[in-house]
This record gives sequence, C-alpha cells and structure tokens, in this order.
Amino acid sequence: MLAMTAADGRLAAAQVPEPAPGPDEVLIEVAAAGVNRADLLQVAGHYPSPPGAPAWPGLEVSGTIVNVGSDDNATFLGAEVCALLPGGGYAQYVTVDAGLVLPKPEKVDLVDAAALPEVAATVYSNLGYLLDTPAADRKRRVLVHGGAGGIGTFAVQFAKQLAGAEVWTTARAEWAQRLQALGADRVIDYRNEDFAALAMEAGGADAILDVIGAAYFEPNLKALAQDGRLAIIGLQQGTNAQIHLGGLLAKRATITGTTLRARPLEQRRQILAEAFERVWPALDSGEIEPVVTTRIPLAEAAEAHRLMGAGGHFGKIVLTAK
Repeated sequence: MLAMTAADGRLAAAQVPEPAPGPDEVLIEVAAAGVNRADLLQVAGHYPSPPGAPAWPGLEVSGTIVNVGSDDNATFLGAEVCALLPGGGYAQYVTVDAGLVLPKPEKVDLVDAAALPEVAATVYSNLGYLLDTPAADRKRRVLVHGGAGGIGTFAVQFAKQLAGAEVWTTARAEWAQRLQALGADRVIDYRNEDFAALAMEAGGADAILDVIGAAYFEPNLKALAQDGRLAIIGLQQGTNAQIHLGGLLAKRATITGTTLRARPLEQRRQILAEAFERVWPALDSGEIEPVVTTRIPLAEAAEAHRLMGAGGHFGKIVLTAK
C-alpha cells in the first residue's frame, strides 16, 4: 500500500506492507487523514511515533472498516467511521484499536470527518468540565487562543454551543467575521491588541485554552479570573516560562498541561467514549461541525505541511485518498 513516510525532514511516497488487524483492532480503508502540527514535528524528527505505531505520521483518519481482528468486532464491517491514532494515518490503510473508533456523524461528510477525532478529543478532555456546570451557572468566559486553527474553530463552537459560555478568541483580524459566525463573542487581533489587558478589564477569563506556550504564559495568568483554569495544549512559541507564584495563589488558579497521543490507551478510549456521548449528538444534528477548508491529495502531503507551517490558514487541512 502507499504511505507517506518521513526521511531527512521530508515526506516521500513509499510502498509499505498492508497492516493486519490484531485481536482488538479493525482495519480502515482511509478516505482522508487530518493534518496536525504534531505531524510536522514528527517529520522534522522531534516527535517520534510511540512503540508499536507505524513510523509515518497521521493522528486521525476517516474511512470504511474493511477487516476486523476478531468476531467481536464483526458488526463494524462496512461502517463509515473516524478514528484517533497513535500514528500511521498518512496511508491507504491503517489498523487501530476498536475503542478509538467512532461513527461518522450523520451531518458530516466522510472526508471532513477526518478532521474530528484529534480536535474533539483534545477540546473535550480540556474543556469538558464546563458541561458539568449547572446550566444556571454557566455564565462563564472562555478564551481560546489560535481561534482560526483546527482546534480553535472546534473549541469556539464547543464552548459556545455546548457549554453556553461567552467566548473570546485570539486570531488575525481578517478571520473575525468567520469566527463570529462560529460563535465567538469577541475576536482579539493578537498582533495589535493586548488580550490580557482586555480580559482583565472585563473581569477575566474563567477558562483559557492555549496552544502558544511560553510566550503567552505570563499574560495568560494575568487574563485569568479568580478560580480560573489555564489549559496548555501546545508550545508553538516556547517551552520555558517563569511563574509568579504570588499571583497564582491570589487567583486560586489551576494550570494544566496535557497531550493526547502519549496518554495510556484506556484514557484515550475513555475520552472518546465520553466525547461520543456528549459531543457527537451535536455533530449528528449539525449544531457544531468540523471546519475543513483545504483538501489535498495524500501524495501531495508535503504541500499540506508547507501550508500549515506557513501559518495564516483557517480551519483544518485534510489529505484525501482520491
């Protein structure tokens, strides 16, 4: 089968053996694979595949189940699905644990469904607690950094439509109208506006989802409201930051740092099971949706990486099998 392998920091097409599903696995004929920044890091040699995963990138796919490793999963044959992977999505076929597979939402095109597993699991695992707040107490402000990205566009919808929050996001000014259409109440142009000062003036953000890292650490702490939570899920601008502990204590702030790929299998299964129960109904109804703006053939994956690396892209990029 065809796979896009990485060597010397570049992607190249190669013929590799078609995988066979293990007892707890299914085999998916890939319709599309979502592109994530982690894929760029892997190609550059900074984020290798975990043990047992294929060497080529790809953390999420959509497609059709064409084989199963045991009779227990036989009912899945022929199902259109999307799946969260430890790697290997940039290929014609991929095997994955059956617990990491979810049905394609009713209102979502099969190709676009490839943009869902990674973002839905990431957003839910970091902001899902907002859904446990009683509806009468949900007048919270959520600040989403990188609102124009794949995670950002999903997080804005999640926080607005499912959590009922007031949603702020940072993005380029040219994306303001599109983000407002997704549910953003305020779009801050991070190039010309001070998000921390604006948030403090408004009373602070109860939750912040951050993909930037060190460069935003201090202003994020300033932007937090009392008892606020900062979830760091990316390190696009630095890995080392200083913290003023007095300010942290005064605000009774909670800071978390999370990844998805490195979690134990049981944790990933649980996250997807909960996302299916609490998020998938809104995808089935069309209340929220993946924002896919660019489709590129799998064989041209290097161009997809160039676009993502250049920045300024809105929504998700997916690689298509055809």
